[in-house]
Parts: sequence; structure tokens; C-alpha cells
Amino acid sequence: MAGFFIIIAVKFFIIQHTAIRAYTYIYSLLQHIMNIIIINGPNLNLLGKREPEIYGGRTFKDYFAELQQKFPGITLSYYQSNIEGELITKIQDTGFSHDGIILNAGAYTHTSIGIADAVKAVSTPIVEVHISNTFSRESFRHRSYLSPVAAGVIIGFGLKSYELALHSFIYQS
Repeated sequence: MAGFFIIIAVKFFIIQHTAIRAYTYIYSLLQHIMNIIIINGPNLNLLGKREPEIYGGRTFKDYFAELQQKFPGITLSYYQSNIEGELITKIQDTGFSHDGIILNAGAYTHTSIGIADAVKAVSTPIVEVHISNTFSRESFRHRSYLSPVAAGVIIGFGLKSYELALHSFIYQS
């Protein structure tokens, strides 16, 4: 008879635990869905082809699809340009309407005061990311015009840097 009550208690616990998890999931769906854009700069359209020993062998398109699957509660969009002015325009266009911007400005990180000014001008928090550890590379890559005006900086974790940036927005909200 005691075994019967233990089984009932265990079943009740499982049902209750599942209900709590279901409630948490439904509650999270009812909350504001975050809208985050990833903006990539020059040469990042060549991921998977360009210097795989530094940047890896995956295309960003494949990686982006994986991010969308991992973070179904976030509306993720992606933009890439090799042109500085187009990157500035995209930051301005999305910098007041999105919950976050993940920005890998590529080589413009080290040269563009214009992109830094755009980052500073918008209200949306921006996390600067780099696939490689820029401090382990050429000395000109050690300077970032974006870091002082970004909400945060994540470098050197490969494509995982983008996922870490997404987590930073989730935990900040």
C-alpha cells in the first residue's frame, strides 16, 4: 500500500513539475519577443572560404540558420555589406527599432570613425563581436574605434562569439 502512495506522489510531482515548465514556457512566449539584428562588415560574406584556419570552414548562412533554431524566441535578422556607408545606414535604420544589434564591422572596426559615430548615435545597445582574437593578430587590429561606444565586446570565440552576444542580450533583458 505504501508503494501505491509513493507512485501517486511521484506521478503528482511529475505532473506538477511538467505544468510548471509548461507555464514557464508559455509565459516566456507571451513576453516581448526580442528583435535582434546581426550586422556583418567587409569580407564576412566569404566565411567558409576565406582563411579557414582563422575563421573556420562554415558559411555564415549555415551558422545563422543554426542560431535561428537555437533561439526560436528571438526574431533574428542578418545583414552584410562590404561598404562602410551601407553599414552606417543599416545601424541608423535599426538602431531605434531593435532590442539589440550584434556588429562585426570587420576591418572597419580599426578604421571607421563614421561607424563608431553611428553606434554612439543610436539608442539600441550594440555588442561588438569578432570571430578571431584580434589581439593575437597584426598590431593594427589591436585598435577598435567601436569598443569605447559599444555596450560590450566579445572576441576570439569563433562563430560562437555571435551566440555569446545573443546570450548577453537575453540576460540583460
